[in-house]
Amino acid sequence: MKLLKPWIAILTVFMLVVGCSNDASNDEKKDDKASDKEQVTLTFASWALGTEEEMNIERLLIKEYEEANPNVKIEIDESITGDWNDALSAAASAGSMPDVFNLAQVPTGLANDWLLDITDLTKEDEDYAKIADAVKESATYGGKVFAVPSGQHFLGYYVNKDLYNQANLDVPEYGLSVDEFTEAVRSISNVNNGVVGMNNPFAIVDWYPTAVSETAGWYTYSEDGYNLDSNEFIGGVNLASNFVTNGYSYENLTDEQKANFSGENGGEVWAQGGLGTVWDGTWAVTNFTDNLEFEWDFIGIPGGRTVVVNDFMGISKSTEHAEEAYKFAKFMGFGKEGYMKRLDVAVENEKAVNNLPVINDEEVLDAFFEIQDIPGLRTAYDNLDNAVIEPFKTVPGYVQSRWEAPTGVAVGDNPNANIAGIIDASVRGEIKIEDYISQINELANQKLQEGKEAIGQ
Repeated sequence: MKLLKPWIAILTVFMLVVGCSNDASNDEKKDDKASDKEQVTLTFASWALGTEEEMNIERLLIKEYEEANPNVKIEIDESITGDWNDALSAAASAGSMPDVFNLAQVPTGLANDWLLDITDLTKEDEDYAKIADAVKESATYGGKVFAVPSGQHFLGYYVNKDLYNQANLDVPEYGLSVDEFTEAVRSISNVNNGVVGMNNPFAIVDWYPTAVSETAGWYTYSEDGYNLDSNEFIGGVNLASNFVTNGYSYENLTDEQKANFSGENGGEVWAQGGLGTVWDGTWAVTNFTDNLEFEWDFIGIPGGRTVVVNDFMGISKSTEHAEEAYKFAKFMGFGKEGYMKRLDVAVENEKAVNNLPVINDEEVLDAFFEIQDIPGLRTAYDNLDNAVIEPFKTVPGYVQSRWEAPTGVAVGDNPNANIAGIIDASVRGEIKIEDYISQINELANQKLQEGKEAIGQ
């Protein structure tokens, strides 16, 4: 047996050498496989990147993407800044459009012929299929997809639960009716004691139609256009005006009445506990979580439909790397892998999660709500099948149709009030909306049609 030991030792050394040789060979094969991939540089423009010194969550995600995809280098285009549309227009004129870029409004990108048709890239994408239909449809024009959601937020009311509990009143919850909401705002208001039902009433005119009608969209928008002369819209203006008349809105109180409150504006009054509800987006969640000293929840809008606000990314028509650009935009925005990494990066670096999940995936939602335990937000996700989209970034001509188009009507000292001026004056009780609504409806639809024509629709 002693004679076998040298041979065993020799065999052992041989196996170790072969094993190491095989490992080295495998490593070389992996390196060769990685080097076989085309080396790609993508330029990227986003208003959400902050500075390199700040190294916010977006920049950290870019580093994560580059590590996972060593053949891809992301170059941040620092020249796209200031007025976003003007900066992109200048880049387009110079032939230097970034491969991937945030969009202030999707129709503007279409009208300027910046955007690549990415319909084929989305067709077989399982993650894209899990985006709420209303969100997908909002960036689809003529049956073609031209942008992908890069971020998601919800709009709605937040409630000071402590205030209602202390007053022995029912705490408003997500899904309450318009009548219940009205009663909640009325019953909590006690201006002499420095408490009022809401910060301002002006959002009511936008959400009210969709709260009382299953077919009406935000500001009555639908595929057929606007229906501002409908009972639904007029009813919303009159409800908002009723809140102003009865002193249920902080911003519409007199200076003498405001002196009863702690704070110089609606935001400060909310933080000091003087508002029953406040209108805001879910981008406020981090601030509320960190700074409010009372118990609160998100209750959305009456009727329970989820109001969605998306940011969008486009891919340049001039890109030489469409597939790689799409994969990167997906990672930074709606994709499951990218969002799960976003949550990991946020926790590891003690940074706030700055976007809600776009993808409606149970694993993603569970991971998000482990970090942000807000009951109303989870209910909002449960209602995404019936979501309504805030149209600012997706509907052609919306800015003109909702705010800026001049009406030729004199209101107060303004000889030519725009649409927003007419609506706001009606809410304040200075004029009657019924006297002007037919004219406004016609004008809004005219601006919508002009917007559609600008993008060839």
